[in-house]
Amino acid sequence: MVVSSFDDVEACSTALERGAATEPAWSPESEAVLRHHLELPADSVERAIALAAQDGYAPAQPANPAGPGLQAVLLQRVQVLDALHCSQERSRMAGLAQRLGGTALGWDALQPEIGPG
Repeated sequence: MVVSSFDDVEACSTALERGAATEPAWSPESEAVLRHHLELPADSVERAIALAAQDGYAPAQPANPAGPGLQAVLLQRVQVLDALHCSQERSRMAGLAQRLGGTALGWDALQPEIGPG
């Protein structure tokens, strides 16, 4: 993981700056796997996956269990990650989760490590 934010008030630009300053460093020019971590009522998971698929997201196996009565959902897609698009996608996922009775917990991004040339 090169960058993450699970704080609702932290700006994506702040998280990305932090990611660029730590190892492994986020590379703004390279594609990343942007992953959104959600908790949803079990009966709304399929709907969430279908709606997110319209924007190119696919489900992945979440690492952490959800709270009582909820199901953990991890949605991901590949994109070049910048502050504007990250913010838009974070807002989109928060709205999706809220409409379906759940919560968007946060996001993270993965990039392959690039060794010395």
